[in-house]
Amino acid sequence: MQVPLVFIVVVAVVVVFLFLFVHLIPIRLWIAAVASGVKVSVISLVGMRLRAVRPEIIVPSLISSHKAGISLSSDALEAHYLAGGDVVKVVYALIAADKANLGLTFERACAIDLAGRDVLDAVKTSVNPKVIDCPAKDSRKENIDAVAMDGIQLRAKARVTVRTNIERLVGGATEETIVARVGEGIVSTIGSSETYKRVLENPDSISKTVLAKGLDSGTAFQILSIDIADIDVGENIGAQLQAKQAEADLQVARARAETRRALAVAQEQEMKAKTQEMKAKVVEAEAEVPKAIAYAFREGKLGVMDYYNLKNIQADTQMREKIAGPEKIKEE
Repeated sequence: MQVPLVFIVVVAVVVVFLFLFVHLIPIRLWIAAVASGVKVSVISLVGMRLRAVRPEIIVPSLISSHKAGISLSSDALEAHYLAGGDVVKVVYALIAADKANLGLTFERACAIDLAGRDVLDAVKTSVNPKVIDCPAKDSRKENIDAVAMDGIQLRAKARVTVRTNIERLVGGATEETIVARVGEGIVSTIGSSETYKRVLENPDSISKTVLAKGLDSGTAFQILSIDIADIDVGENIGAQLQAKQAEADLQVARARAETRRALAVAQEQEMKAKTQEMKAKVVEAEAEVPKAIAYAFREGKLGVMDYYNLKNIQADTQMREKIAGPEKIKEE
């Protein structure tokens, strides 16, 4: 028996209509919204599908906020979803903030979420304060090293209790800034102490001094307390620096002495050169003496007896020099 073509077309149209109806209209979500007292029309659900908004996120969020007594519109949630925000976290954060009387508005919660902050974690931290280790656990340093005025090194660990400041969460500095400022304050406080013993006797003076500096200004947190968890004595940095300074001074003194020695050697070499030059001139002058004597003999200005007298005088002079002169002259 041949099926009529009209029947086949009708069946196909009914199947396509049912598929589109089930796909475009999430019946289960619509029934859940109606049962919860949330007004969500079928046209709104179809519009969410056409705008690429997931109804399985918007509708449960509307139901949760309605049950918590918070009035939110589907258009506002859709706008935040299309902006790339996390609708579920925003709604849960609003519910938690409302129960804690934090006064968090939907607009501020959306701004915090779009700024890249975890708005739900911020609300939880605002209700239950958070403890931050200083230095951080994932840091390469295990302690904060500082040196007192007497040169003794101290190694400290601190724990900072903070609470989220909702008003400064957008644009405020993060935990890294808190850790850096607290570390700087600890180093400055220990460095200004006259002796390390005073710090060991009153470790709470560090936390009081650091806390009084207002380190949480410009950050997204409010510092409640700064506690020194551990403080140990390190090396004697002052003695090490003095030893290095003494070694450096010794090297400078040696260099200066070597310079003076080299200068003395150069002056000695110069004097030897001058002495040799003078000796050469004396030898040259002595070589002219026989010529002068011969010239005097030829001119008749020097007789034989005069010559012998001159030789006797020279002999007497040499004898006296050998007897009374220095050892060098005797050797010569």
